[in-house]
Amino acid sequence: MNTQAANKRIRLLMHLRQRGITDTGVLSAMERVAREAFVPDHLTDQAWEDMALPIGLGQTISQPLVVATMTQALELTDMDKVLEIGTGCGYQTAILAYICRRVYTIERHKALLEEAEARLNALRVRNFTAIAADGMKGWPVINGIQQAPFDKIIVTAAAREKPPAALFDQLKVGGVMVIPVGEPGEQMLRRYKRETEESTAIRDLMPVRFVPLLPDVSFGVNDMNAAVSS
Repeated sequence: MNTQAANKRIRLLMHLRQRGITDTGVLSAMERVAREAFVPDHLTDQAWEDMALPIGLGQTISQPLVVATMTQALELTDMDKVLEIGTGCGYQTAILAYICRRVYTIERHKALLEEAEARLNALRVRNFTAIAADGMKGWPVINGIQQAPFDKIIVTAAAREKPPAALFDQLKVGGVMVIPVGEPGEQMLRRYKRETEESTAIRDLMPVRFVPLLPDVSFGVNDMNAAVSS
């Protein structure tokens, strides 16, 4: 990293602290995960700015403040098993993997998933498992192995009214889910803590803009180009 990029990284970390990011694990992950590795080459000079950037196929890499806010709200530990819905370019996956024990990540677009896996492998991120699947259904049973329930769940696409029931079913009692909820233009990032089998504490975090949470698996480029970037 050159001097200019290093200075931008320092400024971004100071900005995140000023905006309420105090978790040292999150700040360390944001500092050490190379965001420039997750953006197109012609945008690397903007990689350490606090903005969302296009990554192709109608998608974006989320604004660092949103990534940090979502990650901090999960209250991660190095023992946590985390389910991520929406792998995208793999940046949020890398941040999670830096802090927790293992990330299980689902992406509905196979082409995006393959690129993210290659990128994470090149960066020697080892503690993740990624599949192309319908994230609204949670993590499927694979070869007879059930990974649910999860300690934490993070969703990087917006549910219309509330989180899918299948995701709640895969969240441990005492676990936390962070997910944007609402119609386009009215989305709120929310933290759900499952306090008992029947009760959940809900807290609003910040207004956001995300692509909608959609069912099924998309393998076509045309479908990906039709997506609205967050």
